[in-house]
Formats: sequence, structure tokens, C-alpha cells
Amino acid sequence: MARVLTGIQSSGKPHLGNILGAINPALELAQDSKNECFFFIADWHSLTTIKDAKTRKENVLAVAAAWLAMGFDTEKNFFYRQSDLPEVGELTWYLSCFTPYPMLANAHSFKDKSDKLADVNAGLFTYPVLMASDILLYDADLVPVGKDQKQHLEMTRDMAGALNTQVGKEVLKKPESLIQESVQTIPGTDGQKMSKSYGNTIDIFAPAKVLKKQVMGIVTDSTPLEEPKDPDTCHVFALYKILASADAVAEMRAKYEGGNYGYGHAKKALHELILETYGEARAQYDQLLADPAKIEEKLKAGAAKVRPIAQEVLGRVKDALGY
Repeated sequence: MARVLTGIQSSGKPHLGNILGAINPALELAQDSKNECFFFIADWHSLTTIKDAKTRKENVLAVAAAWLAMGFDTEKNFFYRQSDLPEVGELTWYLSCFTPYPMLANAHSFKDKSDKLADVNAGLFTYPVLMASDILLYDADLVPVGKDQKQHLEMTRDMAGALNTQVGKEVLKKPESLIQESVQTIPGTDGQKMSKSYGNTIDIFAPAKVLKKQVMGIVTDSTPLEEPKDPDTCHVFALYKILASADAVAEMRAKYEGGNYGYGHAKKALHELILETYGEARAQYDQLLADPAKIEEKLKAGAAKVRPIAQEVLGRVKDALGY
């Protein structure tokens, strides 16, 4: 059985792009009987940018509720909050003592902001070490990453290798990357990649009126109602074909090309499809957020379940280093 580990950003409620591009592929991995999945909410990582305690807590609850509402099986797998495992902080210190400065200075997470060093905190600079601890603390076999994240996995392997070499034996397992070649780029309401930073997201967990307003706000051209339209250049159709069945997509394509079918009609169909597809998840999400104690219970249970593994790995490291 392969142990698969994924860190989940706690930067706010997941939107449709997150659902399709990250959560669904992760759930597919979790449903494979050959895998044992460790999914954690990286709330320590979020402290590099989010300083407000209330916002951070709300984000954690929203993210956890979304994953639970989408059907992640916490009985078969592991679902926990990063900060509930202080062992990851201790391992971060040990690893930092085997991590050369040039490696961290070359990390994308630092280089992207290095032109404004006054805005770079030590947490951001050492971000890759904490990320390595997240992975190595649980003897992970595979870490799903996009091509742009592969550098962090290589750094994790280098840190593990440096410590293993120093102590003369394999104390830390070196994980392999699972490159997700087929991860979709989901278009936002303006056609760019759907992202909170672009303000172009569709929030499937939003109240019905808010969700409808987001869908109806998708940018389209000014082709008149009666004229044929090109579905392949339309952002509404691009989203519809990701969610709909092949027959439904073919039917909408014919309507676009036949004329007398407006973008308002297409947006209405997309809105109805989202409500149909995610109706159960929306209801479950609302129920969970109405009872945050239930979410906390799930996260605490997950931490208790994973702690013996973390303590065993940390114990190996401490013994090897003479602590």
C-alpha cells in the first residue's frame, strides 16, 4: 500500500477551480484501495501571510467543511490540521540545521518575493523546511505535485538525504513525486485561470443568490441573441463542458451554432447544472459550518490517529542525532 500525502492550503473557502483541479483528483487517489492518504490543512504555512487569528480559524473550518462535504473518507484515511501536531515543528528545526542557505534562497517561494526583502519574513524563507517536515514526518511514499511544485519535493529529498548521510543510515524515507499531468486549468469568470487573486471565482458553496450572480457575471462577447455563436471561444461553454455529460455538451454546442440561443440561456443552464451537481455537497457544507464543533472533532480525531506515526519518525531522528 502506498502512503500518499497532500497538504491543503487554508487560504479560504475552496472555489470551483479548487474542487475540479485539486479536491476531485485527491478524492480519486483516496478511493483507490492501494493508497493510504494523509491529507492535512496547512495552517502553519498560512501564518506567513495571514496574521489575523479569526480569519485563519475561519479559513480552516471552511476548508475542512468543503473536503468533508465532498466526501473524503476520514475513517479509511487521515485528515488533520498541521498545527495539531507540534512534532512537525520540532522536525523542522532538526532539518533546518542540515539545509544550506543557497538552497532556500533558490526556492521559488522566496525568489518570487525577493525583490522586496522587507516584505519577506523568516517563515517564508524557511517555508520549504516546514514543507519537508510535513512530508518526512509521516514516511510518505508519494506526494502529488504539479510541475511548478516539483522543486519543493526535490528539496525535501535533499534534506532527508543530508540527514541520512550525516548519521550513516536511512532514518528518513525519501518520497517520490506523483506528477499530476492531467490536472485541469479551470477558467474563471473572465477567462483567466480561476483564482482568488484574480477575483474571478465561482463559489459552489455560496448562497444560491450569490452563486447565481457569479455565474451570470461570466464575461461574454456582444454577439446578438439571434446569431450563431462559437462555443469554443465562450467562457460559459468552457465551464459547462467540464461539468456536463457528453450528450448535454453536444446539445448545448448545437444551440450555440444554431442561433437564437443567448449567453443568458447558457449561463442559466450552467447555474442549474452546478446546483444539480453539488446540491448534496452544498447542503452538507452548510450543516458542517453550522456545527463547527463537529469539524473540530474530526480534525482532533485525525491528529490523534496520525500522532503515533509522527512520534515514531521523530523518535528515530532524535535517537540518530543523540537527543
